Amino acid sequence: EVQLVESGGYLVQAGGSLRLSCAASGFTFDDYAIGWFRQAPGKEREGVSCISSSDGSTIYADSVKGRFTISSDNAKNTVYLQMNSLKPEETAVYYCAATQKGVCTLALREYDYWGQGTQVTVSS
Repeated sequence: EVQLVESGGYLVQAGGSLRLSCAASGFTFDDYAIGWFRQAPGKEREGVSCISSSDGSTIYADSVKGRFTISSDNAKNTVYLQMNSLKPEETAVYYCAATQKGVCTLALREYDYWGQGTQVTVSS
């Protein structure tokens, strides 16, 4: 059974920081790339960042460059998203997803498996 479980979503004030975790099981972690996506109220789901578990290459959306950092701990089959200087408009459900292509992409259609999401609320 393939499973992706997100954690770390909380209520935080604008300018604050959070670290999200995505724990993966049920597939060969090193053969997949893991992406983070978010869906704000009334908006479409958008790509935030991605990391290749095999070589560590990364992609960031322009809106989060310089503030967010994605990393992986392959021994724990876990990917993290460190989010700094959070803005109220970044309030959203954050999802992690896995693509068996093993290369980073922010295109939703390329992902095979999805977690259930974790709520991040940034207050003003």
